[in-house]
Amino acid sequence: MREKIRQIYNDSSLATKIRYTYMVLVIPFLVFLVFCFYNLWNVNHSYEAMINSTVVASEFSLDFKKEFDYETYLLIVENKSIEESKINDMLSEANRIVKGLEELTESEENSSRLDSVKKYLTNLEIYLTRIESNLRKGNKYEENIEIWENDVQIVTSLLRESIFQYIYYEVRDIQQSHEEYQAVFITMIKTSVIVFACILLLIVVLSYYIPISITRPIRKLSEVTEQVAKGDLSVRSDVNSGAEVKLLSDSMNSMIDKINDLLEQVTKEQVRLRKAEFELLQAQINPHFLYNTLDAIIWLAECGEQEKVVSMVGNLSEFFRTSLNQGKDIVSIKEELQHVRSYLEIQQVRYRDILEYDIEVPKELDKFMIPKITIQPLVENALYHGIKNKRGMGHIQITGRKEDEDFVIQIKDNGIGIDEARLVQVRNKIQNKMANVNESFGLYNVNERIRLNFGEKYGISIESVYGESTIVSIILPCME
Repeated sequence: MREKIRQIYNDSSLATKIRYTYMVLVIPFLVFLVFCFYNLWNVNHSYEAMINSTVVASEFSLDFKKEFDYETYLLIVENKSIEESKINDMLSEANRIVKGLEELTESEENSSRLDSVKKYLTNLEIYLTRIESNLRKGNKYEENIEIWENDVQIVTSLLRESIFQYIYYEVRDIQQSHEEYQAVFITMIKTSVIVFACILLLIVVLSYYIPISITRPIRKLSEVTEQVAKGDLSVRSDVNSGAEVKLLSDSMNSMIDKINDLLEQVTKEQVRLRKAEFELLQAQINPHFLYNTLDAIIWLAECGEQEKVVSMVGNLSEFFRTSLNQGKDIVSIKEELQHVRSYLEIQQVRYRDILEYDIEVPKELDKFMIPKITIQPLVENALYHGIKNKRGMGHIQITGRKEDEDFVIQIKDNGIGIDEARLVQVRNKIQNKMANVNESFGLYNVNERIRLNFGEKYGISIESVYGESTIVSIILPCME
């Protein structure tokens, strides 16, 4: 999970990284503020509820007994009628206050006291009902006075005492809550100090890491550009963090590759121009081949390999004898195969670890004619462009067969082969007479000489499977 988060961060753009920084810094701070405000609001709400409860209870205790007793007396002495008296409203208001206090208080003891207050109010309602009944009957003054003195005043005193107790315990709870709130505030202050210290530490860490994560890939990229400016085109940028910088890194690598390709192309063009006047001669006698062969003969002589020296000298002599062939342009298949065999024997000494060959051409084809040095360039092509580019033992197989009035010579190798796109290009260059690429010149030269001697019907064809093999077929008429 941690690696995934780091990968997401590294792949983010610079603007996104900055937004991440803001989020990391702001979100903890906002969470802490919400936590503080919530606790402050909760504490203030509870404290305010307790204060309100006490204030309401205080008003009840101070006014209710005096006013209720007085209103009851006025009713008894018939100074006020039942309809004019506020005594019922006072009882209703008292019940409403008690109900409100039940919702505010959180103490079980005070809840019990409020239950007693409710009972006292119920008794006062009963006494009031009795007084009103006596007033309707008349001549019950003494009885009503007795109810007022012995019942009403005693119950209102008990009710006031219960309210006083309620207020006392509410105040005590307020004091306890105050102490608890002080402890909470102290804890919040300590927590605030710790949180702000953590946020400060986080800011310090991020202020170090974030700029580094942004500047490090840019610095690496600048180092690569410095190397390129000095002429070192082998360097490559490996920046993988930061979307914009990564894109710039890939673009720079692509630019360096294109510069290398252009330089290589210019170099090849220069080499091609220098060798243009020697291409036709090289198709018949390869000075580089002669030089390497003589160098191999010298090396064998120094090592005391006399028999191999004699064999290579003989093969080299036979190779050039067949190549010259008294100036003839057309030779027999037998002579051409002897020329190829001499070439392969020499190359097998040089490349004994990677080259094997078989020549399996029927004797009946020996008498037919072929342009001189037709098979050897194709074998050379198979060796240098096929077998040498692939690991392991290489094998060249030369076969032949007769087909009606024509015959076919095939050169097959198990080299690297030609990919599909390149194969199409080579075929087009041969068929369209385009010999402007070094790799295709030997094939083009062979094909053109066959056409000039035997017509457009004949020539060479190529089949290849990349990574497996290449087959070049020579099609010629059966001419003795």
